[in-house]
Amino acid sequence: MKYLHTMVRVTDIEASLRFYRDALGLEVLSRRDNEAGRYTLVFLAAPGDTAAQVELTHNWPGEGDAEVYNGGRNFGHLAYAVDDIHAACQRLQDHGVTINRPPRDGRMAFVRSPDNISIELLQAGAALAPAEPWKSMPNVGAW
Repeated sequence: MKYLHTMVRVTDIEASLRFYRDALGLEVLSRRDNEAGRYTLVFLAAPGDTAAQVELTHNWPGEGDAEVYNGGRNFGHLAYAVDDIHAACQRLQDHGVTINRPPRDGRMAFVRSPDNISIELLQAGAALAPAEPWKSMPNVGAW
């Protein structure tokens, strides 16, 4: 048995790519727009780690309707190790992403995607020394 990917349904593929690709830093491995099936699939992975993929599935809305997905805590979260959690959180914040659980401990942070999917960021290796603005930043919302 081999892990292949985690599929996440998204309502706006471009907003999701701005989050997962631009802010979070994942790389797009492939994209398929299926006109007949009215859906888009985008596979992403952390740089250098194509074994752990995320599949963004966007089902195109029909006439006058829009897909609504309620990502909940029953899903849990996606988790990524990062080389510098402070820099990763700064990059996300620079892209307008709310840091729901800041890395006050220099080890762990949580953010949410445009579809409210919880993303955990963990410092690779030992925790970084606590630093501002993170160490005094409060939690925001649910994570």
